Amino acid sequence: MKILKWTAVLTIATAATGLMIVLGFRWWAERRYAAQVYGSVEDVPPRPVALVLGAGLRADGSVAPVLADRVTTAADLYHAGKVQKLLCTGDNRFVDYNEPAAMKRYAMALGVPAEDIVLDYAGRRTYDSCYRARAIFGIQDAILVTQRFHVTRSLYLCEAQGLDVVAVTADRRIYAPRQIVWRTREYLALLLAWWDVNVRQPVPILGNPEPIDLATNP
Repeated sequence: MKILKWTAVLTIATAATGLMIVLGFRWWAERRYAAQVYGSVEDVPPRPVALVLGAGLRADGSVAPVLADRVTTAADLYHAGKVQKLLCTGDNRFVDYNEPAAMKRYAMALGVPAEDIVLDYAGRRTYDSCYRARAIFGIQDAILVTQRFHVTRSLYLCEAQGLDVVAVTADRRIYAPRQIVWRTREYLALLLAWWDVNVRQPVPILGNPEPIDLATNP
């Protein structure tokens, strides 16, 4: 009986410690990156490239609302002269699922010229997108475009890959009820991002360097 009692105590203590670690790391990260997050296109400082992170497609292959808002925000950055190029990064591991191509079509419909849209077809995860932005596309500084619930982890991963980034949030609507689930999931996802950066250190799909050419833009 005593063994069962101490087992229960140890289980509760372990769970409480784990929860404290998750909450503590999230608290630290949100304060660490708060000054790099901007709520509007007008306020964010200019950078050469907007790094637009993938976020899912509809069944017909068109951009889902979260992704549509990211691309729209990136297009606004372009038209405001805040960036010269868009790097649209997303998942294309299946023949019938192509986030970057859908992002490009949407951006072009918003008036961004095709020649100023660069596609990363191997951004399967946020970690991969940040890694490849530096390793493949030669980005050193950028404006990160994503929603508020996702921005802290994204900034952390970009900084871990040596990128100098600021972020503009793309919350152009209410994403309820899934937004609550996404926000809750981010607590653990941020800790897993730390694990990837400091312990696991996975290498995503790579290839030949494709540095983004900014020479043609003023």
